[in-house]
Order: sequence, then structure tokens, then C-alpha cells
Amino acid sequence: MAALSADRSTSMRDGNIILVPVAASVKIYAGALVARDASGNATPGATATDILGLGRAESQADNSSGSAGDISVEVRKGVFKFENSSGGDEITGADIGSDCYIVDDQTVAKTDGTGTRSVAGTVFEVEADGVWVKFN
Repeated sequence: MAALSADRSTSMRDGNIILVPVAASVKIYAGALVARDASGNATPGATATDILGLGRAESQADNSSGSAGDISVEVRKGVFKFENSSGGDEITGADIGSDCYIVDDQTVAKTDGTGTRSVAGTVFEVEADGVWVKFN
């Protein structure tokens, strides 16, 4: 392709919202921690080793009776507050800047649960009522 010789209207996205096909037989609630499964489909956060945290669901996506990709969900990147685990998996201020791990679609933990959890995102801040998680 040759270099431009005139102005061009270049498409743009801010990169904060991605549209992801939803996995088969799942329901994702608005505000849920959304992960990508090994096939590239959106799934609610859960204790699993083959998913990766993507961000927060912008709206509910009910594909509970559908096949993978029948519907899509808007997932927002950014920094969001989720529930903190407890006990030895409770995230503290000392964990800011470290990875945190998915427990379920609203909870994150300090550890990978002895190899049973996938990365949610990065601990951004910790408050008494939750953990701010940054999704890249």
C-alpha cells in the first residue's frame, strides 16, 4: 500500500470497551468480573486455571440456553472495586501493584489458590470494603 497523498479518516476506538462473544450456557450479570476462556469467549469470573480477567460487564448477557458466540457482551477495561477474600487470601495494601486472582465473578484473592485460580488483574488500591483491580 502506498503512503497517503491526502487526508484520511482513520477509524478510532478508545480501547476501554471491548465486545466479546459469550461462552455457551452462561449468564453474565451487569457489573460482574468477566474473564476470557481458552476459546476466547466471555465467561463470568470463577475459580479456574484457563481463564484471564478482562474487566467489568457493562450489562447482563444471558446465553444460558445458547451456543458460544450466539450473543456478545460489552466489557469495560479500567479500574473497578470487587470483593476481597479473607484469611490468608485477603489482599492488603502491601499487595498494591501485584497480580490478584479470580475467586468468582465478584471476588478476588491474593494468591492463585495453589494453582487453581487465574489472574484477574493488578491490585490498584485496597479499601476496607473492597479491592480496586486494574484491567489492562
